[in-house]
Amino acid sequence: MVAANPLFVGWSLKKFKATVINDIWPEVLFFTGIATMVTLVSEMTRHKLQFSSAMLTVLGTVLGLVISFRTSSAYERYMEGRKLWTNIAIASRNLAQYIWVHVPFERVDKKTGKQKSVLEVTIEKKSMVNMVQAYSVAVKHLLRAEPGVYYEDLYPLICFLPRFSTHVPEKATEDDMLPLWKSSAMDAQKHKTAHTLTSSRPLSPDHTVGRASSAPPALGDDVEKDLGQLSEDQIYHSLRGRLKRKKSFDPEMALPIVYSEQPLRPARNPPKESLYDYLPFLRVFKIAFRALLRPFRQRRHEPTPEIPLSASSTTRSFTGKKLKPELIDSNVPLEITLYLSSYLAWLLKNGQLQPAIASGFTTAIGQLQDTVTNLDRIRNTPLPFAYQAHLRISLWLYLFFLPFQVWSSFHYLTIPGTAFASFLLLGFLEIGQEIENPFNYDMNDLDLDGFCLSIQRELHEITAHTCPDPEEYIFTAWNQPFAPGDRRTAEEILSDVSHSYHGPETGMHSIRRTLLKSWWEVDQVTRTS
Repeated sequence: MVAANPLFVGWSLKKFKATVINDIWPEVLFFTGIATMVTLVSEMTRHKLQFSSAMLTVLGTVLGLVISFRTSSAYERYMEGRKLWTNIAIASRNLAQYIWVHVPFERVDKKTGKQKSVLEVTIEKKSMVNMVQAYSVAVKHLLRAEPGVYYEDLYPLICFLPRFSTHVPEKATEDDMLPLWKSSAMDAQKHKTAHTLTSSRPLSPDHTVGRASSAPPALGDDVEKDLGQLSEDQIYHSLRGRLKRKKSFDPEMALPIVYSEQPLRPARNPPKESLYDYLPFLRVFKIAFRALLRPFRQRRHEPTPEIPLSASSTTRSFTGKKLKPELIDSNVPLEITLYLSSYLAWLLKNGQLQPAIASGFTTAIGQLQDTVTNLDRIRNTPLPFAYQAHLRISLWLYLFFLPFQVWSSFHYLTIPGTAFASFLLLGFLEIGQEIENPFNYDMNDLDLDGFCLSIQRELHEITAHTCPDPEEYIFTAWNQPFAPGDRRTAEEILSDVSHSYHGPETGMHSIRRTLLKSWWEVDQVTRTS
């Protein structure tokens, strides 16, 4: 397959921003200025700024090899990140299949001795599959330095998990809060009050808050006081602020609609973009513009947005060079695997899993934990500072002295030649730095949102499987098991009792002869020569 040239297909300012031109233009401009100075002085005065170019070839070859190694090592990290996300998808599919297919729908409650309803078991299994889906989403937010669980694509999947160590949440305090919620800055009192207020107020089918038909439960004086202090505007549901996006791409509409005691941040939380991100050289004039307009501006105190919209307030330096986001740890993936492991232990305790399936279940959970550890290693382990600093300083010195060595041969062409050499070498060096952490929101980064949505689609396809008995679909008129040797359907083969297939002595021999005939026909038809 011949891939389309990305340079000439769908070109836009957004793709221009994804190049490294924005990052290297100050350095290219500086070394071009040096070349201009050397050329003009040498051409217009009697002073010749030149020296022997004997070291040019040797140093250029060495620097080229080192920069190539730098770019190759960064690309290996990029591809390793992609492979690890493939491992997450495989392990998620395996876990979902173990839960949905191999955990039985028919079971007896050991406490009561009664048969559990299929509906209860189905809700249990689907909830655990949703936990598997939540794992990939939690890993995505971890890699993007977005801690906590209050996101539109994560919170609806895990909001039913216990929040306190005590089994009586009404008596729980801040000290009883579990690590998953404590690290997410959950307000314990506000959660309990909001939960009490919304327990009898379900969401109506049109995704708005509605009153239940039944009367709310009786509340104590303390709770009523808390309800008076907590207005309905302070209780959020997962579609708040997104009800007008029905016609646009909004995958969170496929998630449960739940209440939250905190506003949920968007599933995608990229930094804000401005004109300076697309035309970074204008940043040089930014301070001058602000100084000129400052006397005409009135000081305004803008309210802090309820939901933060950007992952970082500053994404580029003064010259337009991209800044790396701050690294933040998150324990959400670990907590989800702990709940999956405890579910496995509960299944084994109740004899609901065969040992072989339990082994595969354990292996899949271990694969998820191993994968997120390796992804975090890629995110947290850049190349050593000494290596990067020495390589960049060496390249700067090489480009600084380059016009002194080539002027005698190129004269005025030294200026564009140095600019081209600077753009080439600095570009490759910057590309290596750009892709060594491929988990953010740039066009050069991996499409983590696409990976999570792909896993979501696959898991929902698994839970849509009805787990029928093989007899329901094998022995039908749609199946031709022995084709092309025998093109009769399974139903016709079984009904033709006079055929040699049914003979006690000729049956297996006749079947083998048909299978050999099928092999021979396939071998002849499928070969091109």
